[in-house]
Amino acid sequence: MTALATAATARPRPARAWRAVVRLHQPALVVWGVFVAAVSAVLLWAYGPGGNAASAAWRQKCTVDLCDADYSIDGYHLAYRFSEAAVGFLPVLVALWAGGLLIGRELENGTAELTWTQAVSPARWLAAKLAVPAALLTAGTTLLVLLHRLLFDAHQVPEGWNWSDSGTFETNGPIAVAFPLLGLALGALGGLAVRRAVAGLAVAAVTTLIARTLVLWASPHLWPWKSAVSSLPHGYPPKTAAIYGGKGAVTATGAHIPDPCTGAGKACPAAHDVVGHYRDFHPSSQFWPLQLTETALILAVAALATAAAFALLHRRTNTKGTAV
Repeated sequence: MTALATAATARPRPARAWRAVVRLHQPALVVWGVFVAAVSAVLLWAYGPGGNAASAAWRQKCTVDLCDADYSIDGYHLAYRFSEAAVGFLPVLVALWAGGLLIGRELENGTAELTWTQAVSPARWLAAKLAVPAALLTAGTTLLVLLHRLLFDAHQVPEGWNWSDSGTFETNGPIAVAFPLLGLALGALGGLAVRRAVAGLAVAAVTTLIARTLVLWASPHLWPWKSAVSSLPHGYPPKTAAIYGGKGAVTATGAHIPDPCTGAGKACPAAHDVVGHYRDFHPSSQFWPLQLTETALILAVAALATAAAFALLHRRTNTKGTAV
């Protein structure tokens, strides 16, 4: 009798929320696997047979200054740029999925509230919704970054890209891993904010594009610039493979000022005490400081968006009388 009473009053065993996420979003999991496999195959082709053919064609037809058109070289560069474009657009795709299907659709059709009545609290539901795709995104993008670096380091054709190219810089390090996590967090926040599938994906896409643009604009300024200075007759210092910032004039006191003599006559520099020019830049030795500071910024914004999503969910479910 006691055993029966105990069994009747025992709380149901909580469901494994992560398994529910995997079952519910199997199509997205398949699409992610196909995406990673396809981009990996392109990178491996460019590193192997595509790179070998391009390298042989370069030796036969090209010099530093002149190169006859060759499909193997064009295909090699196209594969490289395709992989960068795919990884670069990934945060927006993740945000669209997270805002529309992962969160927005379940709130719109009531699936989420039904789940909360089955021994899965709203906070645990959201944690599983974010943790499972975050783990899969991290694993997949890490693989793509490693393959991209493998291809970049091989550099079988001695022209076509530099470490400072925006796509190459983003795809060659942890920035590429952090950006999809930002898209996931902003997508979840957007879906929770509007509680509709279509509106959620629209809000998620817009906020992710804005956040990505602001991060890319701010990140070069998070690490101190170096300055190259040239004397007045030589004009501005020449550009090499680097990330460049501001430029201007140098006065006799060594101060850096906006160039007051652009398009002016020869008497202008003396009138403004200009003795040279400067150009701010980040050399290749600053690759990892720049990568790590930008990654930290992206993850900080993602953490804030995640905290905001949990706070919003907590407020709304408490208002409805649902325990979090």
